[in-house]
Parts: sequence; C-alpha cells; structure tokens
Amino acid sequence: MSSRLRLAETPYLRPQALDFQVGDTVDVATKIPDGDKERIQLFTGRVIRRRGTGLAETFTVRRIVMGEGVERIFPTHSPKVAGVRVVSRGEVRRSKLYYMRERTGKATRLKETLGELAGLESAAPLQLETKAEKAERAAEKKAAPKKPKPAKK
Repeated sequence: MSSRLRLAETPYLRPQALDFQVGDTVDVATKIPDGDKERIQLFTGRVIRRRGTGLAETFTVRRIVMGEGVERIFPTHSPKVAGVRVVSRGEVRRSKLYYMRERTGKATRLKETLGELAGLESAAPLQLETKAEKAERAAEKKAAPKKPKPAKK
C-alpha cells in the first residue's frame, strides 16, 4: 500500500484494534437504523476468516440458525460495527476455517483455550457508549423543542 493511500485512510481507521482471532466465538454489535433512532443488534458466531488491510479489512462470522448456516462479512473499521466481544477463544491451526461449512452438529466444535480469555479486556461487557456521550445525548434531548400535542375533539 502506498504511503499516500495509507495517509488518506488514517482518519477513518478505528482508534483501537479489535482483539480477536480466527476460531474465536464473538458477539458483534452492529448499529441498525430503526426509524429516526439507532439500535444495537448482536450477531453471535465463530470467526472463520480475517482478510485485507487498512480500510478494506473484513472478518467473516458464521453461525447456525434453524439448521441453516448463516455467514456475515463485517468491515473491521466500519462505524456501523459498534464493537466486538470475545465470548470464547478457539484453538485452530488454520487462518481460514472454510472446512467448518461442511460440518454439522458436534463436528463444529473447536478446542477452547481457557487461560487466555480471563486476561482479555474484551471479555468484559461490551461498552457501546461512554458516559460523556450519554450525558451529551441526554442534554441534546432536553434542549430539543417538544412537539405540541394535538387538541382532542
């Protein structure tokens, strides 16, 4: 990647790198527009791939829903991804777990590495908003003019 391109991408990169690996079971919190508000929706699954660098970096999460495999590809530096929390670490020896697509039931299990999860900051509950952001949002809500209620007939 050229230095000019890297320089242009820098302001859009996530300030802190997401700490997870292929084989981990993760909760991905995504921001979903719901009318005039935004809500957070979790997608829980196993990371089967990480690819790309810079703004083009993505990761693929796979889970089984009603017996059907569902995969979602998330851009790592997207503002729509509110956060990623590692639920458990999986011990793998491959960088891409495409073979998991063919497996069902107990065959999809991976050996877990238990000792490393205790030291992770990402094992803590997902912090989606800082206290300052919450206070700022509450102040904006109070300052906004209220709509008058329609008169009853």
